[in-house]
Amino acid sequence: MAKQILLNAFNMNCIGHINHGLWTHPRDTSTQYKTLDYWTSLARLLERGLFDGLFIADIVGTYDIYGQSLDVTLKESIQMPVNDPLLLVSAMAAVTRHLGFGLTANLTYEAPYLFARRLSTLDHLSHGRVGWNIVTGYLDSAARAIGLAQQPEHDRRYDQADEYLQVLYKLLEGSWADDAVVADRQQRVYARPDRVRKVNHQGEFYKVDGYHLSEPSPQRTPVLFQAGSSQRGLAFAGNHAECVFISGQDKAATRAQVDKVRAAAQAAGRDPQAVKVFMGITVIVAATEQQAQAKHAEYLRHASAEAGVAHFAASTGIDFAAYALD
Repeated sequence: MAKQILLNAFNMNCIGHINHGLWTHPRDTSTQYKTLDYWTSLARLLERGLFDGLFIADIVGTYDIYGQSLDVTLKESIQMPVNDPLLLVSAMAAVTRHLGFGLTANLTYEAPYLFARRLSTLDHLSHGRVGWNIVTGYLDSAARAIGLAQQPEHDRRYDQADEYLQVLYKLLEGSWADDAVVADRQQRVYARPDRVRKVNHQGEFYKVDGYHLSEPSPQRTPVLFQAGSSQRGLAFAGNHAECVFISGQDKAATRAQVDKVRAAAQAAGRDPQAVKVFMGITVIVAATEQQAQAKHAEYLRHASAEAGVAHFAASTGIDFAAYALD
C-alpha cells in the first residue's frame, strides 16, 4: 500500500511568521492576526483544500541578541508581538470538522497540572483534533522574564521534559477511568468517586498531588509532535513523539534525518514506522512555473535580510550586528 502524504500548514500567531519582511507586501494579511476572522478564514480555507492540520509555532522570550537590543525585532516584527496559539483553537474548531491543530507550548515554563487541563479542554471543544508540539525553549530572555538567571542546560531541559510527560500521562491517562463518568440523573451521580484516582507524583522537577480536573477527552493525550534534532532531542522523540518535524536541504540530508528518527523510536522499543515525519517546505503556487518564479522574485523584493540575520543571531547566540550583511 502506498504511503499517504499528510499536509499541514505552518503559521504563528504573529505578523509574518518566518517570512521576514513579507508583511510589507500589499497582499499580505498577517497584520490581521489579532482578529478571529483571520484565523477562521484560514481554517475554512485549509479544510476546503483538504489539509490535515494547521501547525502553529510559538516563542516564549524575545530576539535580543542582534545589536544587543530589540530594535530590529520590533521594527521588522520578528515574531514580536506574538499572541498565545492555544486560544485560537476553539474558534477554528467551530468552523471546521476535520482539520487538526498542532499547538506549540514550551513546557519549561508551564506547570503540568494546569497545562493538562488546558489540553483536555481543547481536546473536548475540538472533538479530539488537537496535538501538542513539545518544545523546551532556547532563549535566555524567556528565562530572565520569569525570574531565572538563565535557562537550564540543554540536556537538563530534556530531562525535565521526560518527567513532565510522565506527569501528564498520569493526569491525562490515569486519573479518570474510562467508566468514571456515568451522568446518571436518576441516581444523581455524574462521576463515580471510586473510578477517579488521585495522582501523587514526587519527582526531581515536579511534585503533583491531586486529581486531574477534567473528565476524559476524546484522545486523552493529544497527538505529540517534537522537532529536536540533537542526540538528546532525538532520544526524547523516540520515547514520546508520534510526529516529528524535520528540515533538510536535499534528499540525502532529509533521508539521514528520517533514519535517525526511526532509529530513535526503535531504540525506545517502538515501531519505527509508527512515527510520522513532517518535512518543512515553502511552496509558491501559480498557473505556470514562469509565473511562480515571477511571484517568488516579487516576494523576495519585500524580504528583509537583516531581519533574517537577527533571527539567526537569536538562534545561535551570536551577535552578527558587527558584520556587514554581505
